[in-house]
Amino acid sequence: MKPETIAVVAGYEIDKTGATNPPLYLSNAYQFESAAHAKDLFDLKAAGYIYTRLNNPTNAFLEERLNALEGGVGCLVTSCGHSAEFMTMLNLAGAGDEIISSSAIYGGTFNMFSHTLRRLGIKVNFAPVNKPAEFEKLVTDKTKAIFVESISNPGCEIPDFDAISKIAKKYKIPFIVDNTCMTPYLFRPKKHGADIIIHATTKFLCGHASVMGGAVIDCGTFDWTSGRFPLFCSPDPSYHGITYAKDFPQNAFIIKLRTQTLRDVGGCQSPFNSYLTLQGVQTLHVRMDRHLENTLKLVAWLEKNPKIAWVKYPTVKGNEYKNLAEKYFNGKSGSLLSFGVKGGLEAGKKLIEGAKLCLHATNLGDVRTVLTHPASTTHSQLSAEEKTSSGITDDLIRVSVGIENIDDIIADIEQALK
Repeated sequence: MKPETIAVVAGYEIDKTGATNPPLYLSNAYQFESAAHAKDLFDLKAAGYIYTRLNNPTNAFLEERLNALEGGVGCLVTSCGHSAEFMTMLNLAGAGDEIISSSAIYGGTFNMFSHTLRRLGIKVNFAPVNKPAEFEKLVTDKTKAIFVESISNPGCEIPDFDAISKIAKKYKIPFIVDNTCMTPYLFRPKKHGADIIIHATTKFLCGHASVMGGAVIDCGTFDWTSGRFPLFCSPDPSYHGITYAKDFPQNAFIIKLRTQTLRDVGGCQSPFNSYLTLQGVQTLHVRMDRHLENTLKLVAWLEKNPKIAWVKYPTVKGNEYKNLAEKYFNGKSGSLLSFGVKGGLEAGKKLIEGAKLCLHATNLGDVRTVLTHPASTTHSQLSAEEKTSSGITDDLIRVSVGIENIDDIIADIEQALK
């Protein structure tokens, strides 16, 4: 099926009740058929439900739909995008290990990688997103993953996926792509070498700023017996001696993530959040088309406005990522953009405070247009040096373009500029 159809129907088959909508299962526990059935579930010899911290039918509906959209072999939904990233790293690395990440990433992720993982003994080394060779220079025998965003928040930088995945494959390292801002409707990372895909479903997949959520998709493309991952190849004493790479060769990563990491960290998705996110995913393609249409019109208007100092979006003339946007996204580079107002920090603050239609918030991927000043919000915890490496300047205004009438969006920004 095509992505639009998958978004509407995948993951749920109408049951004997005839209900056409996936039901919401608000239950934290599930009755076992017998003592033998319970043992088989806990030994992973039988499929079924044990406890909602591990799995839930409503969560499973969403997991199967997202897995189908990304072309994976398994999906796990989590409490938020941040927990999806954190548990993915814990599933791969431990004290003494290293991760390589693009420096052009969301500020909260940068902070987690720079400080929280470091306190756990996991070192994250950063490379410029536009220099694949710098990623290769950072590879050591301790490297457990390479991480990028499909398009960076908020600078709209685009990795050369083919080049970076080639490096990952050369050294037998899993390649992780956070596809939150592009969504599987606009970009399929698996086609360009991704082994693991992460989403903050809070954003475009939900689409209505109503609930939090995250997701991790296992593409089933990585060989966990490569030599870098002994924990995947030796018996797990905390789970009946299971050897993930041997017992689950096709989807070892996602099985370990659910049965070991989620079990212990506990960052599970609320079934109610999954239920609402499923409603959002059904209209993903319709919303994204309108997001894109509005974004291109807003970019064109901003480029011509004498009060705007600069605009960052891959379609802008002279943008260094224009060719990569054409290669990987067919020019459809999402609905996140940034610009600078002449007058710097103070002018930017006045613009945001003067907006009436556009929301002043830290969210993105909403049906409503959102304006954010990253230097004082999403990236405020970064040092001056870290802000510079992440492309965050004091005059930068981030726009998550919504699906309102574009004339009204432009009129609001125009009156705010006055």
